[in-house]
Amino acid sequence: MKTDAAQPSTRLRLDLAYDGTDFSGWAAQPGLRTVQGELEAALAVLLRAGEPRLTVGGRTDAGVHARGQVAHLDVTAAQLEKWGGRGDAAADGPEAARLRARKLNGVLKRSAPDIAVHSVRVAPAAFDARFGALRRRYEYRLRGADARRDPLTARFTADVASPLELDRMQHAADELLGLNDFTTFCKAREGATAVRDLLCFEWRRTEDGALAARIEADAFCHSMVRALVGAVVAVGSGRITEGELIALRDARERSSRFTVMPAHGLSLEEIAYPADDALAARAEQTRARRDPLAAED
Repeated sequence: MKTDAAQPSTRLRLDLAYDGTDFSGWAAQPGLRTVQGELEAALAVLLRAGEPRLTVGGRTDAGVHARGQVAHLDVTAAQLEKWGGRGDAAADGPEAARLRARKLNGVLKRSAPDIAVHSVRVAPAAFDARFGALRRRYEYRLRGADARRDPLTARFTADVASPLELDRMQHAADELLGLNDFTTFCKAREGATAVRDLLCFEWRRTEDGALAARIEADAFCHSMVRALVGAVVAVGSGRITEGELIALRDARERSSRFTVMPAHGLSLEEIAYPADDALAARAEQTRARRDPLAAED
């Protein structure tokens, strides 16, 4: 939120979830329904002042869901008092955080009941929802052609037209772990690299018979998670071999050998942050441009 430069501001951390089905992604866009747009409109009603400006930890695409989204917002002391609480993180307890969440949800239920704010708590001034993150964790759910269809989970589970072998998919996922240039699986921003550290890529069969992937990294490029899942699905369905996947990874070029998976199977589950005394250093480290990896012979 825009605040008067002469007034001290307090940084608030919002923890929230949403069903992304009917949103055109997180980022506010003219004429489109977005998570950011709905939240900022609700904040404007609640605080009756200024133009709220949220910074988000994970900028989700159209149709992508979230259970563990995080954003931050700066407010003046007067705005915080109106909302509930004081600008002291040490004195700001969980009840105040829940009270602010209840007030915001009360406004949201009129136009955006598919958003749920869990907590709005005072954060250290150095907290940055985007640049302060240590890692992000996603889940991708899908069903192969050999699985029983379930219309009750169709909004957040993708269908694959071929039977899938779970063991083959896990072996393929293991080959993608670690620090790599993931250009094959995403388009990096101009002036940036696609070097990321993929920390976890684990598959399991869920109680309802779907397959779910836990995917965790220090950061992700645009569409990277859905492309990684698509590549592993191509191995699990027999479309490409594990060796071909490794060659595609090392080629560092976009490929049509696998399909980027649909958005609705994806959910942002968690964003992890360091201890308060390490927030500023982490944000500075994240803002630094990553060096490209040397090409292998």
